Parts: sequence; C-alpha cells; structure tokens
Amino acid sequence: MMELTRKGEYAIRGIIYLAQQPPGQVSLISEIAAAAEVPQSFLAKIFQSFAKIGLVTSSRGTGGGFVLARPASQITLREVVEAVEGPIVPNRCLLGNPCDRNGPCQVHMIWKTVQTEVVQILDGVTIETLAAVSTE
Repeated sequence: MMELTRKGEYAIRGIIYLAQQPPGQVSLISEIAAAAEVPQSFLAKIFQSFAKIGLVTSSRGTGGGFVLARPASQITLREVVEAVEGPIVPNRCLLGNPCDRNGPCQVHMIWKTVQTEVVQILDGVTIETLAAVSTE
C-alpha cells in the first residue's frame, strides 16, 4: 500500500507554515513546530534535509531560522514529498530493480501508469496553493 508516512505529513505541514509567512520572514523551528503541531526535534531534521536540497534556507544565531529558498509558487508537493519519502514508486520494479521473473510482469505497465499519474498530480499542486487553502 502506498501511504504517506508521518515524516511526509510533518514535512508538508511545516513547509505550508513557511509559505504562509510574509516573503523573506525568518521563522524559528519552534514556531513552525508549534503551528504545525509537529515535534520540534523531528521537524528540525526534516528542515535540515530541506536546506540541503534547496527548498529552504537556514541561518543560525540571533534572528536565525528558516525561510523558503524560492517562492511557494515554485515548490511542488512532489518535491516536498520526495525530499522526505524518496521517489514515488508503487512497485520496486520501477526503481530499476528487476522482478524475480524473466522480464516484466503483466502489471508492470499498470504500475508505471500509476506512478506517472501520481507524479503528475503532485507536480500540479504548489505549496502556494496549499498555503492559500489552509488560510481560508
């Protein structure tokens, strides 16, 4: 079963919070965690990985915290999910791992279609859109 983990859910909540802040406003991890109802230490690890791949920027010290690295309109839900969950794959054979059989099975193309459609849906949703929905 394909299911978003708690880590993925927390990542989405946290980045939506950042998207709801005025552009350029730095937010403390404690603020983000409280608003997103996420354990602070868990969210800190998630945001460190976001910083490594360029979804957020971080700064230390007084006035330090996190801010989106680019406009929320340019960050897709797929990027956020894949940052913490890895590639969207309904079956391991789509990662290039061979099946235990000789050649693709009868449902291989179905798995590929599922993958393609899920990726397209997630690519079609921006964090800006989700942030706007969350504040209505």
